[in-house]
Amino acid sequence: MSTDCSSGNCSSGSCGGAPTELDAGEARMKRTISRIKHKIVVMSGKGGVGKSTVATNIAIGLSLAGKKVGLLDVDVHGPSVPRLLSMRDSKVHIEESFIEPVAWSKNLSVMSLGFLLPNSYQPVVWRGPVKMGFIKQLLSDVVWGDLDYMVVDCPPGTGDEPLSVMQLLGNDAQAVIVTTPQGVAIDDVRRSVTFVGDVGNQVLGIVENMSGIVCSQCGNVENIFGKGGGKDLAKEVGVRFLGDIPLDPEVVRSGDEGYAFLSVQQESPTAQAIQKIIKPILMLDNGAEPATKLHPILPPHKGTIKIALPVTKGTLSPSMHLAEQYVIAVADAENKKILSTETVDAPAFEATTAASFLERLDAGYVLAKDVPQDACDALKEKHISLVKGITVNAPVAVVTDFIEGKLLAAG
Repeated sequence: MSTDCSSGNCSSGSCGGAPTELDAGEARMKRTISRIKHKIVVMSGKGGVGKSTVATNIAIGLSLAGKKVGLLDVDVHGPSVPRLLSMRDSKVHIEESFIEPVAWSKNLSVMSLGFLLPNSYQPVVWRGPVKMGFIKQLLSDVVWGDLDYMVVDCPPGTGDEPLSVMQLLGNDAQAVIVTTPQGVAIDDVRRSVTFVGDVGNQVLGIVENMSGIVCSQCGNVENIFGKGGGKDLAKEVGVRFLGDIPLDPEVVRSGDEGYAFLSVQQESPTAQAIQKIIKPILMLDNGAEPATKLHPILPPHKGTIKIALPVTKGTLSPSMHLAEQYVIAVADAENKKILSTETVDAPAFEATTAASFLERLDAGYVLAKDVPQDACDALKEKHISLVKGITVNAPVAVVTDFIEGKLLAAG
């Protein structure tokens, strides 16, 4: 496509004529994303935790529950979803303007770079911009149709692929973070929780994989790798613990032989654990998730009040413990006016330290998205009123809604 810009009135290489190829791609991507109800990004700060297996079985479980699901594998250097679903020989139908995902069942469609490589030994040597361009293409050119869920399997870490996915899918995409019980994995996974908050998204929950092993003879679960690290991490960072999944020899065999574990193993402890994890994800589409129900917050009526809001990069933090700073707003509650605002650096988080810090600032209220339970208790001891479950990102907008009686929070 060429454009005559000789008039000198063009600032971007386009003179108001037909949209560029880039514009058209962006428009297709927006249309694709608008047809996806719920976006679940499965990730981990640690490799080897079984993240792809968890992502694949979540997608299968949702599809077996009658939901329309797309499973997107964005691990360009080690795509494993085709093997896990016994689809390594599947071919993708590609036309000039669209790509058809591969159907695993009538409810589950799959797309992976593994379908496009000439063989399983072909390395992919791409830098960041190329990887982001490929992920954009998977969201703009693949004909996903109307989906109840898109489940995205990311490579380990907090690099180009998970960053691109979160940025492209938008702030309503939620992360499921996978860990194993050991401390060395927990340390890396903790960074994933911070990463999700830094990019402005929320963590749907944490999954502890390989939480013990199921004995093939008696069916008992032995905790050979320890147990509880994922649950402790979820409590520490103030997010939901979705559940723990014990190792099962059948899971290993299913990955090697390429059949879907959850589709053939319904009664084992591992299958039941996976179903438990899927249940709250299903509730997102059923409208039964309590956190989606908002209720009005009664505003203060009299006097001058001081309000603290935990923020990260200028927006409300996903959880108070992730706050880099606090916005401190002074407001006239009776006349419903904000008198002043200032931003102060947050101390390293510890529940009692945070409460004492806000007490010294004379904060009477804390307005936040989420607050760990120990911090809730510490604020209560300091007689600081707490409102959590807020869904708005802009701190000034939160304060304005609060004093005007328009603020809504999740129950």
